[in-house]
Amino acid sequence: MTDQAVERAAAGGGPPAPDDFYDRLTALGAEARWTVESGPWSPRPDAVPMLWRFAELRPLALESATFVKGDDAALRVVSLINPGSADRGSAVGHLYTGLQMLNPGESMTAHRHAASAMRFVIEGTGAWTTIGGDRLEIGPRDFVVTPSRLWHEHGNAGDEAPVIWQDGTNDPLVDALGANFFELLPERQQTTGRLVNTTLLEHGNGMLKPDGRRASEYSSLLAYPWDKSYEALRDLARVSDGSPYDGIFMEYVNPATGGPVLPTMSAHLQLLRPGAATRAHRHTGSVVYQVAKGRGHSVVAGERLDWRENDIFCVPSWAWHEHANDDPSEDACLFSFDDFPTLRRLGLYVEEALTENGGHQCP
Repeated sequence: MTDQAVERAAAGGGPPAPDDFYDRLTALGAEARWTVESGPWSPRPDAVPMLWRFAELRPLALESATFVKGDDAALRVVSLINPGSADRGSAVGHLYTGLQMLNPGESMTAHRHAASAMRFVIEGTGAWTTIGGDRLEIGPRDFVVTPSRLWHEHGNAGDEAPVIWQDGTNDPLVDALGANFFELLPERQQTTGRLVNTTLLEHGNGMLKPDGRRASEYSSLLAYPWDKSYEALRDLARVSDGSPYDGIFMEYVNPATGGPVLPTMSAHLQLLRPGAATRAHRHTGSVVYQVAKGRGHSVVAGERLDWRENDIFCVPSWAWHEHANDDPSEDACLFSFDDFPTLRRLGLYVEEALTENGGHQCP
């Protein structure tokens, strides 16, 4: 018996196996599970904490639009890749993110895909996207939901400055499930409705909603303006101390159901008061953050990430993390998207707070 076989047998806790036992298993496309690893187990994601600085990536996003034309590439996006999960093209876990840039007067070819998507506008005026025939006009810090399998296209109606926004999708998850599709619309552009921002007109005041008895699992509101969202954060900050782990923390919701904007992904906006710092915690599920406002730092898995407005960073599943606003006079705001709804549907979402004696379940 080889030394390796003896070690494997010892790991299994039983008598030594025949010399060629494991080789015979391998030849049949099988393995002995008792030799792989014994418990206890905890999540060990392959992704690592990452910070992508917008100031460094912006020139490359602008340059890409000088030689890749919108008509030739419906997905002209600079992808942000985590070195720990580069094999699946993800930013963290099974989440994808990237920077899409639109030249003045430019429009992209209409398309659709099985993966769900989100957009958070970073800079530029004149941005628009048409989703399922509803043309949405959006500006900096506005949030847009693009549900699975709906036709959509993007453009910049301005005549002076480029538009850049963050794309967020669950392509890596849908790819892993062998369920992804991508199609171009033969007509290249959709026929739009009579009014711009139809879904915003249906839900805009936030107090009343249309009949939701036959509501879809994805949000019936497709665009969430920054001014209303930021106002909601500031109003909550007036009457609440917020979460010790996330500050003033609010979720973008499907107004028809009160649930997440997409069945597989959710999005949040949080405010950190001037000089405030949160307590460390961890959870299953991955998160991608976009700095919407301010400057500060986060400590993720023991690594300090110093961020400022428009930077993007990620928190891998089950990584201890905490946030701090480094400005003594101005608040900071973080937009984020995650795969929490997927974890919750599978009964796999767990959260813990860091204490002197280790972790315990968050209240």
